[in-house]
Amino acid sequence: MAGHPFFYEVRNEFYKDSQGVILVYDVGQKESFDALDIWLAEMKQEIGSHSNMENIVFTVCANKIDLSKRRVVDESEGRLWAESRGFHYFETSAQSGEGISEMFQAFFSSIADMCENGGRRPVSGVNVGFTREQADTIRRIRSSKDSWDMLGVKPGATREEVNKAYRKLAVLLHPDKCVAPGSEDAFKAVVNARTALLKNIK
Repeated sequence: MAGHPFFYEVRNEFYKDSQGVILVYDVGQKESFDALDIWLAEMKQEIGSHSNMENIVFTVCANKIDLSKRRVVDESEGRLWAESRGFHYFETSAQSGEGISEMFQAFFSSIADMCENGGRRPVSGVNVGFTREQADTIRRIRSSKDSWDMLGVKPGATREEVNKAYRKLAVLLHPDKCVAPGSEDAFKAVVNARTALLKNIK
């Protein structure tokens, strides 16, 4: 369906009684990825209760992976967004066909499983393996403007405050404890931020 607001009156008719939704974004356009939240909000508004959303199979497609040189949304960021919501995630290329068959096969199999389960998504659907707090923290770290912001402390914080903030993030994101996509990079960024700040604090 087209994303332009002009088509909303046509789009809203398709939300009722949905069993499956495929959310597609262009890996070369950050705005396309950011719009996933807008699409979800629109769906929630049209579908109604939270339980109705729980009875829909969601699949997220990171499309145009064949254009790797212009990629701005990496796999771990897309996977984190999808899996933290319990959605399936696939890397695809409509141009080359890569990942398309696998995505549709998994999508339709999940819908068939849901139908066999009385219209409810089977519990064994997507095994996330990480918490919402971990996912939100990784997103926050990625969008941090500086080391202070990354650790969540104010400029001019003491060594003790920096170390306390670091320990909290280290426990939350340590690669041995966190399997969220992007956790290893976030952990390394936190270590580097702490090191940089402590060099400048007397």
